[in-house]
Amino acid sequence: MSVVDTARAWIEQDPDDETRAELQRLVDAGDTDELTARFAGRLAFGTAGLRAELGAGPLRMNRVVVTQAAAGLARFLVDTGRDRSVVIGYDGRVNSDVFARDSAEVMRGLGLEVTLLPSALPTPVLAFAVRHLGVGAGVMVTASHNPPRDNGYKVYLGGDNDGSQIVPPVDGEIAAAIDAVAAGDVRDLVRATDYTVAGPELAAAYVTATAATVPATILPSDAQPTVVYTAMHGVGWETARAVFAAAGFAEPVVVPEQIEPDGAFPTVAFPNPEEPGAMDLAIAQGVAVGADLVIANDPDADRLALAIPDGAGSFRRLSGNEVGWLLGWRAASRAAAEGRTGTLAASIVSSPALARVAERYGLGYRDTLTGFKWVSRVPSLVFGYEEALGYLVDPDVVRDKDGISAALSLLDLAVSLAADGQTVADQLDAFAAEFGAFASGQVATRVDDLSRIGTIMAALRSTPPTTLGGRAVETVTDYDAGVEGFPPSDILRYDLDGGARVIVRPSGTEPKVKVYIDTVADSPAEARALVEALADDVRPLVS
Repeated sequence: MSVVDTARAWIEQDPDDETRAELQRLVDAGDTDELTARFAGRLAFGTAGLRAELGAGPLRMNRVVVTQAAAGLARFLVDTGRDRSVVIGYDGRVNSDVFARDSAEVMRGLGLEVTLLPSALPTPVLAFAVRHLGVGAGVMVTASHNPPRDNGYKVYLGGDNDGSQIVPPVDGEIAAAIDAVAAGDVRDLVRATDYTVAGPELAAAYVTATAATVPATILPSDAQPTVVYTAMHGVGWETARAVFAAAGFAEPVVVPEQIEPDGAFPTVAFPNPEEPGAMDLAIAQGVAVGADLVIANDPDADRLALAIPDGAGSFRRLSGNEVGWLLGWRAASRAAAEGRTGTLAASIVSSPALARVAERYGLGYRDTLTGFKWVSRVPSLVFGYEEALGYLVDPDVVRDKDGISAALSLLDLAVSLAADGQTVADQLDAFAAEFGAFASGQVATRVDDLSRIGTIMAALRSTPPTTLGGRAVETVTDYDAGVEGFPPSDILRYDLDGGARVIVRPSGTEPKVKVYIDTVADSPAEARALVEALADDVRPLVS
């Protein structure tokens, strides 16, 4: 069958007027190049579920692809004898609500008990709901911090998985079930609309449980730090606001241009707090009101970014590692004070500083593969994080990164520090004095041709560097060749003389090769200088 005939068959089964028309225009124009780009395969369903640009065809996010995914997931639950119940959530991106309703109708039509969240809500609320409702699976329609035109489909499992995201081999089994559905026509799938729409008590239960993760604040509102908050056009604000209030904290000053959900993301080119410029409006608001903290959630509120005054009239954004150190130290000290044991965990590309914290407090420590699906599964977890702004501060409430509970923990820390006349900046200095001066940085190369990623990784394997940043490379670890405790993974790690390290891996969600640099030295300035020297040497190797 020609690509034009394939496109015509897709149009026949597509329930969406917009994507049908989009595809028909390509067919009428005879644009076989663009049609081939849409039909040269299908979106791969993996441990991150699905994520891609909105558009027509099997290599884009659309109602046909989502319907196939929903039916495949439902059949997987049935065929593997799992609990035939699912809860579905969605964020404020374009078509998230449509994709969620399609999923609810298809899964209900296949006999599952389906609960749909009542409105656009943060991803952590959905992750909470999987455990709170005791269902077999959860689906969150979100592209998190991806570009504005993207959307995605994230899957959680209940039961023994305890509400964590899926991991192999389950992702492959679900993918096979989706492929089997995709071999047919989505018009043949039975739909039903008698699913349950959750009431407000579900989100309220999340608010109550999250607020209880910090002690009740003892400072009056006028003695609390001034905080600026941005939802970055996402769905975090109303839930975060309720959590902060329930825990006794003063309401933050908001960034009005970014506080309501808006799938067009009109004030940011890339709605990721890590991206340059993404927090500019929030920082400007922080300067205007003399804030002590600027807090940002990403659009689905599972990530958190923090900025603090820089002493020169503006703010500096803390790295994910710096926030992870602070929250990890807080969690470890609280566990020790309460006589609890357990484990701290971080992804292998996150700073090694957390291991020192664990050692100091007599806790276990685990490195995991990148992705919170691995961090959340560490046994006896006390606290876990990944440098990409993801933090899990209370595994008993949510088994996933949660930007709202992390923000609450930071507020609690800031209030405690303020009571002693200290700031978050002071706490960072105290961390360096207590555990060592750590610093981290990243280098990323974006590619247009995905094969370029394989070429870069192959070159590094065939000719590994012997020195970086003036430091000798003492060991090279290739995780693809097998490392105890890890499945084979496309990751290279270089450990250098003096304790620095460099890790290289392809991004799991973007067409990039990413390099993670971590150093430790006698002073923060020395550690940062070494990061820059290593970055200068690494860039040519991955460009």
